[in-house]
Amino acid sequence: MKILLAQQNYHIGNISYNTSKIITAIEHAKSAQASLVVFSELAVCGYPPKDLLEHQHVIEACNLAIQEIANHTTDIHVLLGAPHLSNDSAGTKRLFNSAYHLHNGTIQQIIHKTLLPTYDIFDEARYFNVGTKNQCIEIEGVKFAVTICEDIWNIQNHKYDTQPLDELVKEQPDCIINLSASPFDFKQANNRLQTLLANTKKYHLPIIYCNVIGAQTDLIFDGGSLYMDANGLIVAQANSFEEAYLFIDTATTSVTTQAAQPTDNAIASIHQALILGIRDYFSKMGFKNALIASSGGIDSAVVVALACAALGSDKVHTLLLPSPFSSSHSVTDAIALAKNLNCSHDIIAIDSIYNGFETSLASAFEGLPFSVAEENLQSRIRGSLVMAYANKFNKIVLNTSNKSELATGYGTLYGDMIGGLSILGDLYKTQVYALAQFINAASEIIPISIIEKAPSAELRPNQKDSDSLPAYDILDTILYQLIEEQKSIEHVIENGFDETLVKKAALLLTQNEYKRNQFCPILRVSSKSFGSGRRIPIVAQLY
Repeated sequence: MKILLAQQNYHIGNISYNTSKIITAIEHAKSAQASLVVFSELAVCGYPPKDLLEHQHVIEACNLAIQEIANHTTDIHVLLGAPHLSNDSAGTKRLFNSAYHLHNGTIQQIIHKTLLPTYDIFDEARYFNVGTKNQCIEIEGVKFAVTICEDIWNIQNHKYDTQPLDELVKEQPDCIINLSASPFDFKQANNRLQTLLANTKKYHLPIIYCNVIGAQTDLIFDGGSLYMDANGLIVAQANSFEEAYLFIDTATTSVTTQAAQPTDNAIASIHQALILGIRDYFSKMGFKNALIASSGGIDSAVVVALACAALGSDKVHTLLLPSPFSSSHSVTDAIALAKNLNCSHDIIAIDSIYNGFETSLASAFEGLPFSVAEENLQSRIRGSLVMAYANKFNKIVLNTSNKSELATGYGTLYGDMIGGLSILGDLYKTQVYALAQFINAASEIIPISIIEKAPSAELRPNQKDSDSLPAYDILDTILYQLIEEQKSIEHVIENGFDETLVKKAALLLTQNEYKRNQFCPILRVSSKSFGSGRRIPIVAQLY
């Protein structure tokens, strides 16, 4: 049987746009004489729709879209993800996360998702009822066990008491189909591969896996749709991070297959993910131009390079804002970066503004030493100027803070923490350096002097990050264990880290929750990003 997997980039809530893309894929599948076209989870409304599902007009629009799509299914079968409002639901919620089987203008079957994730960024039990009737569909004599995303993951994570495929295999299916909306993180591709392999091993069935691509604010979806045979060999796979039509033929033999192997390309995939995240944020919000405060440091340099790759250099403008404590090479490095990337820049020195604030505060601060108050004052002056520039010229500010800084509070509210979108907020400082090296792999885009200089906020004479924070290679390893791995202080110390450093990092992490709660959306590239996937009470004593 010839099957088309439609790996598409949808726009949450833009149901007419999504419907048009779906119909286009169906017509393409017809022209290629495919018998079945498969779409991803909740393709009609986009994933995750969140509280849009509580708006009656959204559900009504989805229902109308399904009918319109069904009108295009003459002589072809369609398996499509969409919300379903049931009139006979036995649960407290009438809405289901469902797969619609459409054929010859009618709805043939509606299959509900059984396992509803409520961990990390997922909150599906808030909206959906649990599907209790596992069903197969039959097309041209081939029986498919239909599952939706999480339904195949319990074989690895064991978060639920039930295993949908244990029931489905009783119907003796020939193949498993999974409609998915599985978000990217730099370990997820390998985790996903191992999950698919575990299912083929247990059930001795091939798997058709259709995943969505695209970014929805903070969440990035990487696709990677594939067909894996019953031996765990990949017969066909779509490229990640791009839309694709993947044609498969279930009659294909294992001669053309490749063994499913783990990959070790974390920085390369992060680079692709961040570019997609920036591009989709701008396109789906209707934004055109980006503004970045370029300090001559590593973080802003990487953000500028990513923005130029995502939007085009003509859509990126940098603002250089030297203070009395800025080194001359910071300015020259930032200018060199702009020239290398062919993006525009302006220089607005803040000396006179800063001096004016100092004069105004002189009597109030009389007799007190220079402190973080004066340091943050510079950052807030810059923040005000950047936002004024953005407002005047209709640009969106991209934030340049990294995860190490956000974790420890090494940033100024209403200063360098401003922005409409955080690009590096889920990357530790050491990962930012690795990303800079990756960007420079073919040629020197980021001036080497930016990469080699000691990191500094340059808010006081001869300042270095190491004055306030441990070396980043040590700090980042500690933070990773505390955040991603959710380890206790005692566990991290037992792993050989200095007790004083671990306790300091944990204290800073806890104390600065209030800052992160006021921060902009962060492009998620790890398994535990700050934001919706990590909901720590501001006043909690975590350690």
